[in-house]
Amino acid sequence: MIKVEFLGPIGKTPMEIEATTLADVAVKLKEEQELGAWLDKCAVALNDTMVNDLTTVLKDGDKISILPPVCGG
Repeated sequence: MIKVEFLGPIGKTPMEIEATTLADVAVKLKEEQELGAWLDKCAVALNDTMVNDLTTVLKDGDKISILPPVCGG
């Protein structure tokens, strides 16, 4: 199982899914209606390391973090 957490204002409870690549995660997340407005704008971290290659292979216990854009001062 892969744990997916949603940071900041996304406001969605973490979930666990079966996935072998980041592409699998993307497909499953796009099925979630409330995430539609966020996914194209967010960065993704795998075990606290930024990633952007959808072919990245995942293993049981990995943690995916969905990071929305933020503003700072």
